[in-house]
Amino acid sequence: MTDFIQDTPLKVAGREFASRLLVGTGKYRDFDEAGAAIGASGAEVVTFAVRRTNLGQDASAPGLLDVISPERYTLLPNTAGCFNARDAVRTCQLARELLDGHNLVKLEVLGDEATLYPNVVETLSAAETLVNDGFDVMVYTSDDPIVATELERLGCSAIMPLGSLIGSGHGIQNPYNLGLIIEQAGVPVLVDAGIGTASEASRAMELGCDGVLMNSAIAHARQPVLMASAMRHAVQAGREAFLAGRMPCRQQAEASSPMSGRINA
Repeated sequence: MTDFIQDTPLKVAGREFASRLLVGTGKYRDFDEAGAAIGASGAEVVTFAVRRTNLGQDASAPGLLDVISPERYTLLPNTAGCFNARDAVRTCQLARELLDGHNLVKLEVLGDEATLYPNVVETLSAAETLVNDGFDVMVYTSDDPIVATELERLGCSAIMPLGSLIGSGHGIQNPYNLGLIIEQAGVPVLVDAGIGTASEASRAMELGCDGVLMNSAIAHARQPVLMASAMRHAVQAGREAFLAGRMPCRQQAEASSPMSGRINA
């Protein structure tokens, strides 16, 4: 019997993770639902918007750390809501202070409020500043392979091209560019934004992505906890399919049963 291929952990900036699904904390009805969904997802990395999340700044209000324990999860503060490099850098520095020196961050610098498409010029500027300041930067970007290469050259720890617009649920719109990014990258590539359902998460992994980050697809589902479980299995199935290697596509049919040794009537 042939042994299964032994997978390796997802490695980002010297950290290892068994799960290749990363999840966010926004858009849930409350922290309890968020905690239950994140638990069902099996994720080990949880991202949150520093500018919109209570990490203890307001002691009288519920806080994220009440349901997402830093002892169980790796926290990934992100710069959602930032539209220039200066604000993004300041936000990461604030997160480092609030989290006692934590330096793993998700950088996103947006171009406009309508599309939330990344401003790659400001993203490149912020990435260079943050890397030089000692941050491990996972970076949200467009699906431009040239920009991805430059972000890696600047020292980013992971490249996170969008599948489609944030929160759109349109899935992967440009698998060809995504494939180019994966082929040339020397750091992990994770699809960030646009995933709407389990088949799309699986598709990202089948293409060779190292992981998937999502929020809206789970939080906006009719049953978020159940969808979180579905995403967990989808990412795992897609990864196994990628490792197994799909069959070649053929122009003609090919019988499943061999012709040799058949019994003639």
